Amino acid sequence: MNKGRVVKATGSWYQVKTTDSRIIPCRIKGKLRLVHRRTTNPVVIGDWVLFEQDLNGNDFVISDILPRNNYIIRQSSRNRTAEHILASNLDQVLILVSVTQPMTPVGFIDRFLVTAGAYHIPALIVFNKIDLYSDKDIAQLSALTTIYQGIGYKVLHTSTATLQGIEEVKSCLQNKLTLLSGNSGVGKSTLINVIAPDLKLRTGALSGFHQKGTHTTTFAEIFDLPSGGEIIDSPGIKEFGILDFNKEEVSHYFPEMESLLSRCRFNNCLHINEPGCAVLAALQNGQIAPSRYNSYLGIINELETDEKIYD
Repeated sequence: MNKGRVVKATGSWYQVKTTDSRIIPCRIKGKLRLVHRRTTNPVVIGDWVLFEQDLNGNDFVISDILPRNNYIIRQSSRNRTAEHILASNLDQVLILVSVTQPMTPVGFIDRFLVTAGAYHIPALIVFNKIDLYSDKDIAQLSALTTIYQGIGYKVLHTSTATLQGIEEVKSCLQNKLTLLSGNSGVGKSTLINVIAPDLKLRTGALSGFHQKGTHTTTFAEIFDLPSGGEIIDSPGIKEFGILDFNKEEVSHYFPEMESLLSRCRFNNCLHINEPGCAVLAALQNGQIAPSRYNSYLGIINELETDEKIYD
């Protein structure tokens, strides 16, 4: 039995990197498909696996997945009752976003942060393409930066055209396995090309009147970085559906709410219309940003909808 880590996932085949740096193409052993029956991808990038040759001695097959330290998971975009794991065994996630061309919804950022927090994965927010921002965009960037830095997240501003902020990003990536994620078109592959020019990843332009991004990364893959560390380039995500949460625990992963929970009158307070709610009081006093609270309500509403589906 051999051991290695999945460094590329292409649907039915996986590239596994052994402990002595060999790359072995593998497929999945049939029984593994039943391990996570609601999961669209039983083996994910970042997984440490055991593999062996099949009975014919031709192909290698993954026979077991070793326990994961953590993972980032979202609701499948094709099946609301299924789940899709983006990557596992991460040191951190880098959420690449933009105020324009294309605009990243605040709800997307907050859903990703909530999921990362639930699985104890540090998150870094990087606002990209700042060389394209208008005065209005810059004002919005400043407001969002103040919000996220104020609740404890590290926020960077980058431009792959002018190289602003690139050295800071390199420093944050050193000696860590980082999942790079974000909407299509925010510049994930371009950012990696600037950090690691030898990779020469394919990039694409925005398309259409609404400046939507096009998918240039088809499959997730781990790349070594010249300055140390590894980064996972992943396909762009249109939306991020929350999974495996109870409504009562969502507020625990909003740092500005979590610090107030002990002050609510009721232990099971959902912070919507309950009397004596410390979160609602903080919202009224300007201590909680309305955008963050709206993201919270969106998650609660989604979980209530899912409860009806599963019932």
